[in-house]
Amino acid sequence: MHRSEITIDLGAIRHNARRLLEVLDGAELWAVVKANGYGHGVGDVAHAALGAGATALCVATVDEGLELRQREPDARILIMGPPSEPREIAAAREARLELVVSGGEIPGDVPVHLKLDTGMGRWGLAELPKPPANVVGLMSHLATSDCDPAFARQQVERFREATEEYSHLTRHIANSAAALRLPDARFDAARCGIALYGISPFDADPAEDDLRPALSWRSRLAQVRLLEPGESTGYGRQFVAEEQTWIGIVPVGYEDGFRRDMSGTEILVDGERRRTIGTVSMDAVAVELDRELPVGTLVTVIGDGVRIEQHAKVADTIGYEIACGINAGSVRARRIVRD
Repeated sequence: MHRSEITIDLGAIRHNARRLLEVLDGAELWAVVKANGYGHGVGDVAHAALGAGATALCVATVDEGLELRQREPDARILIMGPPSEPREIAAAREARLELVVSGGEIPGDVPVHLKLDTGMGRWGLAELPKPPANVVGLMSHLATSDCDPAFARQQVERFREATEEYSHLTRHIANSAAALRLPDARFDAARCGIALYGISPFDADPAEDDLRPALSWRSRLAQVRLLEPGESTGYGRQFVAEEQTWIGIVPVGYEDGFRRDMSGTEILVDGERRRTIGTVSMDAVAVELDRELPVGTLVTVIGDGVRIEQHAKVADTIGYEIACGINAGSVRARRIVRD
């Protein structure tokens, strides 16, 4: 028996892709599907995004690209992270992958994108060399498009000035936040990840940008019990009842992706918002109830108005980390893909 159920709505992925294409106003959408499609399933997400109009797929490593090539034999695939050794360059060449170069020699006989550091302070060239013939794109990476648009605009202008001479090449710097908020950043293509999954890059309600969450997560109450005053639940006695309190035990914990620092977040129990209490354990979390409910009552961890962004705020993190941490491939969870 599965302890929870994770549903991926590919219709939402397609809607979000079309929405991004709408705001990109002629620029291409390159779908970022690294980290197993942000935990949503790389193969399903890639296929849905391409079907909705994305013209390339972006991953972080050559190994991710090789796996994706088996699923999408004809897709354009960009490896955004630097290859670590010569064999990876050879493998990328054989698999028709495109590489990003942010320092050192530019390999030949493989399509290359030169990455310029305009302010991220991470991978990237300090200055742009004259691109050799196998360079097909010029790119950079925005550091603050979700939180400091003024600095992001500075990066965009640095990129524009540095690449204007080579504007016949494909230029791309925009991410999800820039695609939605910074028209000047769109250039020829935008590499969009988080918005594709219907998660707000601004830690807000994704509906504000007409995005639809693609992932939902449900479980059921495995136990219901009454705590008397002074009784506790969970490790460390982090919750001690001050009065008679009904609690339910939900069989998901940090092994499943319900993080310890999400204690106190709200989930739905029988359609009503209820606060999780006590210490989240590896295999379970407790939820405070207002009455006795039957074992088996439906619990919604994500979905039906309970958003990843809300859990991220409680955990003092970002939606990316919550999504990537959900263990959708575990034998504990039943994974459903809805087309």
